[in-house]
Amino acid sequence: MYVKNFTLLKLLLVFTVIISFQSTQAQTADTLALDNGDIIVGEIKEMKNGVLTIETDYSDSDFTVKWIKVDRISSNQHYLVTLTNGVRLNTDLHTKAGESGVVDLTDINQTVTVNIEDIVYVKAVKTSFFSRLSASLSVGYNFTKSNNLSQFTVRSSLGYIADKWGFSGSYNSVRSKQDDVDETNRTDANIGGKYFLKNDWFVALSGDFLSNDEQKLDLRTTIKAGVGKYIIHSNRVYFATGGGLALNNEKFSDDANTSRNSMEAYLGLELNMFDFDDISLYSNLTAYPSLTESGRVRTDFSLDLKYDLPYEFFIKVGFTHNFDSKPIEDAAKVDYIFQTTFGWEL
Repeated sequence: MYVKNFTLLKLLLVFTVIISFQSTQAQTADTLALDNGDIIVGEIKEMKNGVLTIETDYSDSDFTVKWIKVDRISSNQHYLVTLTNGVRLNTDLHTKAGESGVVDLTDINQTVTVNIEDIVYVKAVKTSFFSRLSASLSVGYNFTKSNNLSQFTVRSSLGYIADKWGFSGSYNSVRSKQDDVDETNRTDANIGGKYFLKNDWFVALSGDFLSNDEQKLDLRTTIKAGVGKYIIHSNRVYFATGGGLALNNEKFSDDANTSRNSMEAYLGLELNMFDFDDISLYSNLTAYPSLTESGRVRTDFSLDLKYDLPYEFFIKVGFTHNFDSKPIEDAAKVDYIFQTTFGWEL
């Protein structure tokens, strides 16, 4: 009798531990309630471009949900949150008691209450470096039998987001080869950072690099420093403008190996449209009126249209245009390229 009771006691103890563990797990899990009544329990990873990603135990792939469809949310994780007015908070996420679509954000002993649509970015903050990292790589190849024309394209990006600042970089290359024609190459790269201020203002420092056979550029290096502001900062559109000074250094591949150094002003516009089903659009226009070369103006323009595929794959169509009102002799004022690539993003 004693043995049976002891065995029963052990079974009850094990059962209690299992139930307690499951209860603890349920309490620590993140919970979403959607406006159609669906409930999702898991771990919230990120919300950007109007789409929230949550990992669950019952699916091999992460769920993605439109942020505007979230009715209630509860999570004790620590997040970096950005609002439409540019305020950046380190906080947990909890729907205000008794109210749908309203969230309490607690940051350094202060609580800010906002509507869900006022939150434009959410990132789970962890100690690891890679949890704050984003990256993408895409490639394209074209071949035409006539004249054996071939073109190979590589496009890549890298980003890192911290509490008050962000870093980004990119590398793009196009190489074309054709019978009886010299091989042409075009390579551009960028590295830069932003420090975020109040009211959607930011300070920016960056370096742009361009090598372009069409414009006889061995290398153009442009170092820029300035300030900017997000004019629109919502769950569907980012629109920012900025300006400052740029130091431009150029080395050309003409017969004289010409070099130029100049000081320029710059004014930039940036548009990022997303959450339009699986399609997003990014465009950037920067004008560089020279301060040391009379009458010279340069412009850089880019437009990218991206279609998202399952498992973080995508197809991207891009257009890039460069203009220089005073190129060196025998070099083109205008150069442009179209690119179609297939890629994957982290």
